[in-house]
Amino acid sequence: MIISASRRTDIPAFYSEWFLRRLAEGQFLVPHPRTPNRLGQVKVSPDNLDCIMFWTKNAGPMLDRLKDIDHMGYRYYFSFTVTAYGQEVEKNLPPKGEIVDTFRKLADLLGPERVDWRFDPIMVDSLHSSDWHLEMFGRLCRKFSGYTNRCLMNFVKSYRHLGSKVREMDDAAVQELALGLVKVAAEHGLPISNCTERLNLEAEGLNFSACIDRQKIENLIGGPIKAKKDPGQPSICRCLESVDIGVYDSCVHGCLYCYAVTNQNRARRRLAAHDANAPMLTGYPDGSEIISDRTRPTLKDSQSKLF
Repeated sequence: MIISASRRTDIPAFYSEWFLRRLAEGQFLVPHPRTPNRLGQVKVSPDNLDCIMFWTKNAGPMLDRLKDIDHMGYRYYFSFTVTAYGQEVEKNLPPKGEIVDTFRKLADLLGPERVDWRFDPIMVDSLHSSDWHLEMFGRLCRKFSGYTNRCLMNFVKSYRHLGSKVREMDDAAVQELALGLVKVAAEHGLPISNCTERLNLEAEGLNFSACIDRQKIENLIGGPIKAKKDPGQPSICRCLESVDIGVYDSCVHGCLYCYAVTNQNRARRRLAAHDANAPMLTGYPDGSEIISDRTRPTLKDSQSKLF
């Protein structure tokens, strides 16, 4: 089983103590995203949890707890988003210099192969031109040289709850900027991949990749896994199947483009009421919920050990 922690919220930034306690107790309760009275029970141990994939924009609060995860025997890696925006877009993130320092500290602790850099999402508007993105991307490439082995990029998507706050780019603009980013990345010897973009630019050097990546996980755990593509993700997405233990509307970074928060006030209330001892990120069940077992077995290919 692979745990995604999480596409729905920033667990390292806000809920790392809760996550560690859940690992220690060996189970999570996860509300269904669309039907909150249905809960998934996910039992975990080093025997069935093959890998944890952390998604974050600020791993700082978790740095001192990584040794506890190591001690429990779990394998993990990070997808760390660092854009070039300031607080005009990412309102409640620490200053960019602090985020860069945190990224480098994390890579020093884990090694560059376990810290992927996400330059995502790319949003062109009156304050952030294509040339600005190329310049700032180059600066970040220099800062992350030797601290990561790959970069994943993506362009902003327009979601209903965002209204007119973000505007998607047309295909021609996406292609021009994407190829510019490929060139800048090549100048710094950094492999760059496309996550879920609608355009196929592999011929121009921009390969598709997966955030929850088979090769990366197999390298990390030291053997092959039997895992399928995640059916819950878009058809173009190549991520492996995983169990996400996060909750929407619980991140308070306040990013202008965020797909996972439709109500910032709700997110702030949830964080304020959060109890690190609770079985769910959002608290305790009241007893009326329907609980189903979402525990999955190991994905390790035991047959390969015979040869």
